[in-house]
Amino acid sequence: MAINWNAFWEWANPRKFMWWTDRALPYFAVLAALVLTSGLVWGFFFTPDDYRQGATVKIFYLHVPSAMMAINIWAMMLVASLIWIVRRHHVSALAAKSAAAIGMTMTLIALFTGAIWGKPMWGTYWEWDPRLTSFLILLLFYLGYMALWEAIDNPDTAADLTSVLCLVGSVFAILSRYAVLFWNQGLHQGASLSMDAEENVADVYWYPALVAIAGFVLLFITLVLLRTRTEIRARRLHALDMRERAQQ
Repeated sequence: MAINWNAFWEWANPRKFMWWTDRALPYFAVLAALVLTSGLVWGFFFTPDDYRQGATVKIFYLHVPSAMMAINIWAMMLVASLIWIVRRHHVSALAAKSAAAIGMTMTLIALFTGAIWGKPMWGTYWEWDPRLTSFLILLLFYLGYMALWEAIDNPDTAADLTSVLCLVGSVFAILSRYAVLFWNQGLHQGASLSMDAEENVADVYWYPALVAIAGFVLLFITLVLLRTRTEIRARRLHALDMRERAQQ
């Protein structure tokens, strides 16, 4: 059965996008609040302290989901940027722009919670560990991406240049994810969540972590839809302003 791609792209038409997101956003927002709250409350208040790390292990429920989102949001921006480059689809460019601030925030949360978690475990808040360093560089790419959007007046030119920057920054997103596999040195442990039973955390921590991750994903979807709607409105206002100036 052939896929009707034209029908698919119609849903990303700015007018249709505004129509369906207006109806879907309340559901995403309520679901995100319920799932995220359930995951965090379950993880922080209904799981035992770790026999080695004590109560500090519960930072896990903020650190791991935020770190995963920081990397995957950049991956989403990469896909949206490629769609812009290939199809010149304005909503995809605005979605990438909208996701950047959320991704930057997730990266900051991951770095901050990692520092708090690292102090009692490693004896230091920061170490030039491969994964930590690649995450710091990823944060700088997020900041550079956002600054580039603000520095260029022409939105299409800004979308072109930020798309190229997104392609380059994807290298560090990959490094952030797989740094512990590329380099053996460093303090950061391997993956906390894995399909390998020997590497994975115990089930008592695993299940609430999955709920927390789902909550972070739903929160991101809610925020990126909301911010993309705001960007579409701002683009329309800019177009109207330019039209009025041209008529004067």
